[in-house]
Order: sequence, then C-alpha cells, then structure tokens
Amino acid sequence: MYDIIFISYNESNADENFNNLKEKFPLAKRVHGVEGIHQAHIAAARKAFTKMFWVVDADAVILNDFNFDYKVPEWDLDIVHVWRSLNPINNLSYGYGGVKLLPKNLTLKMNTDTIDMTTNISTKFKAMDTISNITAFNTDPFSTWRSAFRESCKLAMTNNEESLSRLAIWCTLNVDAKYGFYAYIGSLAGRDYGEKNASNKEALSKINDFNWLQDRWLMEKSQLSLEHTQ
Repeated sequence: MYDIIFISYNESNADENFNNLKEKFPLAKRVHGVEGIHQAHIAAARKAFTKMFWVVDADAVILNDFNFDYKVPEWDLDIVHVWRSLNPINNLSYGYGGVKLLPKNLTLKMNTDTIDMTTNISTKFKAMDTISNITAFNTDPFSTWRSAFRESCKLAMTNNEESLSRLAIWCTLNVDAKYGFYAYIGSLAGRDYGEKNASNKEALSKINDFNWLQDRWLMEKSQLSLEHTQ
C-alpha cells in the first residue's frame, strides 16, 4: 500500500536483511551509502511515490508476522508512526530501531540540524504497540558500540523518567549477549557524552556523523588496550 524503503550505509548484515525483505515484499526499494541520517531519509522520501512511506533500517530483521499493511486515515497523514523493535542485547522493546512510517512531504522538508531526526519530521508522533523487527545491530564490535553510544546519548539528554529507565538498562552489562561488552562500554560513553553536552547543540550533532563516531571508537578502543596492558 505504501512504498517500503530500506536504508543502509556500511552495515555488515545489510545485504542479507534486504534480500530477506525483498523475498516477501518484492517491490521494496533501497537507499544505500548516503552520508548523514537526515540526508539518507530525505533520499528515501525522494524514492517514494506514495504519500506515506515505510523505512526499514539496515540492521532490522523483520518478524514473519509483520506485513506492512497498516493504512493511515486521511486525517493522520502528517503523523510519524514508529513501531517497536526488540533489542537482542538488553531485551528492551520500544521504538529504537523499529520500522517507521513517515509522511513523504514533511520528510523532504525536515530540518537537518536536529539531533533526533524521527521526532522532528512532524509535530505529531505516534508510538505503535506492535513489534516489527529485531534490531540486530550487534554484528561486530564497532557497529554495536556505535549504536549503543548514539542511543544512550539521546536518552541521557532527557529528564524523562521512562527514557532514564531505559538508559539504566542500556548501561547494564549482559555478558551472555553477542558483543554485549561493546554495547555496555558504548552505552557508558554515550551517557557521559550526552550528560556533558546536553546544552551543546554542536557537540550533540556529532552523534549523527559516522566518521566522527569511527574516530571516537578508535580512541576508546585504544584507551581500553592501554588499560589492559597496565
């Protein structure tokens, strides 16, 4: 009913996830390699021919019973809809990494200077109760660290009780989860960065710069190596 756009950058599981999506939904389209999260979603909006369009992140493993069949009433075409996803490391289930249904025109016109893209496309936001996917971001140490850093930073910027509760869970080590240690250190670093820079818009904008995140990761990895040799 609405176009499905798969957005990828350099995720190691992107091709596999896109191929699995195409098997069930052959008309799904892909935007790949666009620098910047806002810019990638604008590129996705340009590729869509419908008033609303679905966005699937590259690390999303879509559940078998999720069918992209939700129909938006005419009076709700300006609302950003976000479904829940299941976090494979800490078992949280909320909008992080979930499938999104976005209004095409508002996405094209969104402010690209904002920190959290999803909540700034429209003044109207609707959290959907259904779980759409597993957000399988824990494919390698860097991807795991990066995802945890970004989300924990955003959670730390709020005084919202629910967000801070989720942040506490992100910052809890799960040694049994794949790359759980890297999610843990990424969460701690992201929380610290978000708390220190809560009022510094320029500093916060860097969490959407993957090159900056790569440099930050290399610095932290080097520091960990030094600590282990002492």
